[in-house]
Amino acid sequence: MRDYAKELEERVAYIRNLIEESHASGIVFGNSGGKDCALVGILCKKACDNTVCLQLPCHSKQNFGSDIDDALAVAKKFNIEHRTFDLTPVRAAMLSMMGDEVTLNSNALVNLPPRLRMTTLYTVAAAENRLVAGTGNRSERYMGYFTKHGDGACDFNPISDLTVGEVYEFLRYLDAPASVIEKAPSAGLYEGQTDEKDMGVTYAEIDEYILNGTGKPESIEIINRYHSRSEHKRRPTNMFREVND
Repeated sequence: MRDYAKELEERVAYIRNLIEESHASGIVFGNSGGKDCALVGILCKKACDNTVCLQLPCHSKQNFGSDIDDALAVAKKFNIEHRTFDLTPVRAAMLSMMGDEVTLNSNALVNLPPRLRMTTLYTVAAAENRLVAGTGNRSERYMGYFTKHGDGACDFNPISDLTVGEVYEFLRYLDAPASVIEKAPSAGLYEGQTDEKDMGVTYAEIDEYILNGTGKPESIEIINRYHSRSEHKRRPTNMFREVND
């Protein structure tokens, strides 16, 4: 079994060093009410008292219900400052501005809220000299299950090496609210949306493949397909470089 007491100490030290090196005044992160946000928030708060979480509901009814409740439960239990900004009218203004000039498909629509959220986080970060903490885990990154320049953007990520199963174990060690640990993983992109339903494979199966290279053939096929198609998300920005001989 992993030594989460030691990991807690090491991750907190990592965050403190980043704050000191960057001369930042604090940290800001998006708190969706999910497991990853909860763990990142707890780690950041233990490392830096000046940590603030933003609840950023956008259009989806789920964002305004259980997501907000769970986000506030974590913030209150671990004494994390929290603020809420409703991005629904911002999304509506964006769609209205585009009008008939662009026909938005489902891919464009579901990726819009994560990018609006990240814009909000960086706006607060710039105004208050904060670093933006990322909340993506290893399993999601492997699958490419994140929005490029949305929830995939950050200044640092203290849980990027943890699989979903490891995130849950860490949260249990930290005594996070049961409602966060027990809820089905969901990006809250639309009503009834869950990560596993979207991908067609469970996080347990993804973790098994990442950690052991094993799994059912049909599950491995899905995992490999997602990983291959999302490779561009994990690469640095493609730039032309002039080479001088």
